[in-house]
Amino acid sequence: MKKDNWIIKNLLKAAGVVILILILLILFLKLITRHNQELEVPDFAGLTMEDAIKAASTANLRLEVTDSVFLPRMGRGIIFRQNPQAGSYVKRNRRILLTINSLQPKKVYMPSVTGYSLRQAKAELTARQLNVGRLIYVNDMATNNVLSQRYKGQIISPGTAIETESDIDLELGLSSYNNMTSIPSVTGFSFVTAKDIIIDNSLNIGRLTFDESVKSYSDTISSFVIKQYPEPTDRLSYILGSRVDLILSTDKTKIVEIKKN
Repeated sequence: MKKDNWIIKNLLKAAGVVILILILLILFLKLITRHNQELEVPDFAGLTMEDAIKAASTANLRLEVTDSVFLPRMGRGIIFRQNPQAGSYVKRNRRILLTINSLQPKKVYMPSVTGYSLRQAKAELTARQLNVGRLIYVNDMATNNVLSQRYKGQIISPGTAIETESDIDLELGLSSYNNMTSIPSVTGFSFVTAKDIIIDNSLNIGRLTFDESVKSYSDTISSFVIKQYPEPTDRLSYILGSRVDLILSTDKTKIVEIKKN
């Protein structure tokens, strides 16, 4: 009987040791992995690297610049986007990958698009990392034939070095026999896509209004159209070069509602 008690006591002690080891192991793993101790990622977009580093240090996160873009309307060295996105939850000391606006502007040579159609000119400018700016229509026998190319109001000669992503205004012909267009629907589309659609329909971007969700230049680029004016039309009832005003947002609930309707 005494021997049985001794065996039981030792088994209980062994079980207790095993349980204790398991508890310590769980606590150790929890400490190492910081289980359930995730941190919310701050919004670094629009900040300088100096300010972002301070914010990252406070949040116990690490920053790493992995890419750069060049956006003329954005300050040099400003953070354009991040991965993971703001509002995500990550473990302490996680690396946040950043794309910044280049400190040195990249330049390309201005092509010649005079004599091209609007569609051909747009394709050529896009290939050179340039944007179609304002469409300026003047009376001419051939509609949408490029008569001149302009930069900041002045005619720009082919071969001129110019910063990438610059807007090139196009002076286009407008025949009295072919001068009307319809208004496409761009509601629900991203701003970049909406701009392409509007230009492809020989129209200009008009007034841009952003709701409270758009707080930075990065938000502007990633925003979606939630309303447009004029409303879409099926008839050719607007003269080429007319303006389309847009209201934009990054609020996904508004986008979902638009798609439902």
